[in-house]
Amino acid sequence: MEEKTNNGSLEKLKIIPLGGLEQIGMNITALEYGDSIIVVDCGLAFPQDEMLGIDLVVPDVTYLKDHADKVKAFFITHGHEDHIGSIPYVLKEVPAPVYATKLTQAIIETKLKEHDLTKSVKRKVVKHGQTINVGDFRVEFIRVNHSISDASAFAITCPVGTVVFTGDFKVDYTPVFGEPIDLRRLGEIGKKGVLALFCDSTNVMRPGFTMSERTVGHTFDTIFSENRDHRIIVATFASNVDRVQQIITCAARYGRKVALEGRSMVNVMTAASELGYIEIPENTLIDAAQIKSYPPEQLVLITTGSQGESMAALSRMAASIHKRVSIMPGDVVILSSTPIPGNEKSVSKVINELSQQGANVIYQDTHVSGHACQEEIKLIYTLLKPKYAIPVHGEYRHLAKHAELAESVGIPKNNIFIMHSGDVLELNEEEAKIVDHISLHEVLVDGLGVGDVGNAVLRDRKQLSESGLIIVTMTMERGTNTVLAGPELFTRGFVYVKESEDIIMEATEVVCGVLDKHLNKKAADRNRLKNEIRDTLGDHFWRTMKREPMIIPIIMEV
Repeated sequence: MEEKTNNGSLEKLKIIPLGGLEQIGMNITALEYGDSIIVVDCGLAFPQDEMLGIDLVVPDVTYLKDHADKVKAFFITHGHEDHIGSIPYVLKEVPAPVYATKLTQAIIETKLKEHDLTKSVKRKVVKHGQTINVGDFRVEFIRVNHSISDASAFAITCPVGTVVFTGDFKVDYTPVFGEPIDLRRLGEIGKKGVLALFCDSTNVMRPGFTMSERTVGHTFDTIFSENRDHRIIVATFASNVDRVQQIITCAARYGRKVALEGRSMVNVMTAASELGYIEIPENTLIDAAQIKSYPPEQLVLITTGSQGESMAALSRMAASIHKRVSIMPGDVVILSSTPIPGNEKSVSKVINELSQQGANVIYQDTHVSGHACQEEIKLIYTLLKPKYAIPVHGEYRHLAKHAELAESVGIPKNNIFIMHSGDVLELNEEEAKIVDHISLHEVLVDGLGVGDVGNAVLRDRKQLSESGLIIVTMTMERGTNTVLAGPELFTRGFVYVKESEDIIMEATEVVCGVLDKHLNKKAADRNRLKNEIRDTLGDHFWRTMKREPMIIPIIMEV
């Protein structure tokens, strides 16, 4: 029964994406009804090229902090970083229980341990088909297929109706582990009526169907068969448990030992093995420290770094800085993934470095996506028959294409919303509209610092990276304008001093000219003097060299 407000109008459900739109990653959405808020997913994004020195980008949850008394729970669809990576950071600010399936909770557990949060965060393991009641919401977990086991869609019911979040999904009728997507249950929910569908857009540009994960196993078998005399190194996502399972199965079939490289790979596989999500034949897995005890043709290394991440195991191997593994001529290196948008250059660099060391790099037909193509997305719309369609998980071009696809299967154009992160969508059976926008700011993680690096710091880092730094030092007598020492110029990243003495001498003369002009006055303002040095020297370098270094004047008084 729908509730009514004091003026008689129907209460509305608010849906607020705090991330996950205009980009791949950082998926997090708040649903608010009455005095209850639940949050679907809590992911992170990886830094863009211009975010110099930044490790991670986490969502701005100011809205959740401001309404912390309403936040009842976090519901997590699956265990990928773009859906769980921000949990340790966000739960420090907004403590609430976390509901997820078994493998997803195990991966979350490792993150909470790293942040010493296991005792303070309540966690509940949920099975597919189970329903959780919190506040004004009822959340049903529905089995879907993805590139990690235990992925879920959510049917979320509140007094105004049911909304469905697909999470990341594909339709795989022959999954490596577990059962196919529960299309029957989705159909039943569709018959009861779905108010809105929030559907994955990652692969919406691709026509047809996504291939089954099992097809990759056939490719691996062919590669293993054709390279019996060479060491094989496979790079893939640590979270792709089914992919690792197929590699291990193939290795055992050809009598090879398997070693895991990369911290995240070891963590995820340990959790998956303990929970029974992966089967490892006896005497197949060896510790990475034992690699040198076996001839190369008896080894398979499964490693992180398929996206060219600079500190991942494969990148360190390619750059010859890995502690245990050196690339040898004849090694077969399989990249079992496709580059995430923005990572193409990094992946190409790693491929080139591996090839230069004599490795045979294979990256064709060694990966299938974990995301639905157009025909699978159409199938979901056909089963659920939603009144409103809200594309999620993608850049704007993905969302726009998804909107076209939704219209092609019968959703009225006025009922399709391409939202931006921070938009507030209010909806019920009568209407849906975007009523407000919350200003969001990317929260940057640099080492142990969270949010202490902003646009001003990034701007300085960019300037330092492009034109370098000049420090001007001098010592003056307190209370007078007497210069006791200096000025001296020190540079970093600007010019090579030993070969640029004339440039430094000329710049020193420019500073001396500023000093002469100022020190003729009875009492020179020190801050004004610093600004004058900075401006005059900056103009000089731009006029003579077309460079804009960062200039820091330091005046010491004695």
